[in-house]
Amino acid sequence: VSRQLSSTGTVVVTDPLNFWGGKRVKPREEKNAEPVFEPATGRVLCQMIPCGAEEVDEAIKSAHTAYLKWSKMAGMERARVMLEAARIIRERREKIAKLEVINNGKSITEALVDIDIAWQCIEYYAGLAGTLSGQHIQLPGGTFAYTRREPLGVCVGIGAWNYPFQIASWKSAPALACGNAMVFKPSPMTPVTAVILAEIYKEAGVPDGLFCVVQGGAETGTLLCHHPMVAKVSFTGSVPTGKKVMEMSSKGVKQVTLELGGKSPLIIFKDCELENAVKGALMANFLTQGQVCCNGTRVYVQREIMPQFLEEVVKRTKAIPVGDPLLDGTRMGALISKPQLEKVLGFVSQAKKEGGRVLCGGEPFVPSDPKLKGGYFMSPCVLDNCRDDMTCVKEEIFGPVMSVMPFDTEEEVIRRANNTTFGLASGVFTRDISRAHRVAENLEAGTCFINNYNISPVEVPFGGYKMSGFGRENGQVTIEYYSQLKTVVVEMGDVESLF
Repeated sequence: VSRQLSSTGTVVVTDPLNFWGGKRVKPREEKNAEPVFEPATGRVLCQMIPCGAEEVDEAIKSAHTAYLKWSKMAGMERARVMLEAARIIRERREKIAKLEVINNGKSITEALVDIDIAWQCIEYYAGLAGTLSGQHIQLPGGTFAYTRREPLGVCVGIGAWNYPFQIASWKSAPALACGNAMVFKPSPMTPVTAVILAEIYKEAGVPDGLFCVVQGGAETGTLLCHHPMVAKVSFTGSVPTGKKVMEMSSKGVKQVTLELGGKSPLIIFKDCELENAVKGALMANFLTQGQVCCNGTRVYVQREIMPQFLEEVVKRTKAIPVGDPLLDGTRMGALISKPQLEKVLGFVSQAKKEGGRVLCGGEPFVPSDPKLKGGYFMSPCVLDNCRDDMTCVKEEIFGPVMSVMPFDTEEEVIRRANNTTFGLASGVFTRDISRAHRVAENLEAGTCFINNYNISPVEVPFGGYKMSGFGRENGQVTIEYYSQLKTVVVEMGDVESLF
């Protein structure tokens, strides 16, 4: 990676992007290379060369060797190494964030938050590493049993392109805290920053191979899911791919965590604090150019306050500065790719055909800076006159498009909010304390935000209901998804035999 990290359109990535055995590894052969683009300029940043069967095998064996060492260390010893990794990330946050922006297109303001969440996550699980313990159970006559919480072995992490560095941290931190090794495959569109995390873990003192990075797309992912030495697969991505990952992992009876898509409802009651509800709706739709799986893209507003809400939300959406993601003043950068931009714009024109009204945005955006002419920008969009049966309301758009719909009663809006195959997140704005908790209880989703949206502290579990997946990331409970329980029964007397 070019070490002088300068402005948009100048970085060229030349170093190998695979990492195992404690170092970056050059691809065996330069075949099936795919270009990786810089979203803000549309220029080629580097080539992503997918790993084949031999390379995947090499990485997994390297991880397994490291696992044998790492799993024998005390939790407190693992914690010290992880705390050092967190410290290094904190120290280099600007550099990592810049590279994240260049590869992903989101604003530097957001990328810095992502990197901070990454080191906080590693710090949090470092704190839990020394607390992992089992139970002691007394049985009759002095006999007893105890349980041990043991690691699974080599875990596979498969990341998404919207939070490349953060997802690599969210998956590796609990895995490593529990004594596992991890082989991580980033999205082929954002291959650049996961390997920096691998270098940092190495520098912090993990055994060589403990966190490996293999590049590739679906074929490489398939090799990872089928590999007999893999104990678990944690996947973040779309529902169709998630189903395939689950199916492939089932062949080896591997444990699976799936973090899939969403079409989350945000419900705004007339007794809300309107200013906060508007801010919440913007946070629920426009972070990372709207490319967030838990975004609250179905905004249900109680009819009485619809006009005020729309007026304010449109005014603020129009004021969002779109442009060079490396500038501090930018609040919306570029979408990940040209096909993604076209897909999102397609959803907007489809919405118009189905009777939706575009109140603002929804068009390709060309920044004034000539070097950004080829970038994948669009103006953030608010859609009014939407109905529950419209494509834009039913399907995950994954772009900066907010669909707003009126509702009348609490009962009606909960029914409509739950009428979806997804169940990742949800939100409610109201000043009525009983209503807030009642609505939270009745929404079928893994998270419900009350009077806010899209805040994901590392102490709090994150994950889906229904087709949005299962298993959790973050929080204490995730320890259970990266470890297994062994029961040991100790007989203190004589064996009572029936034979």
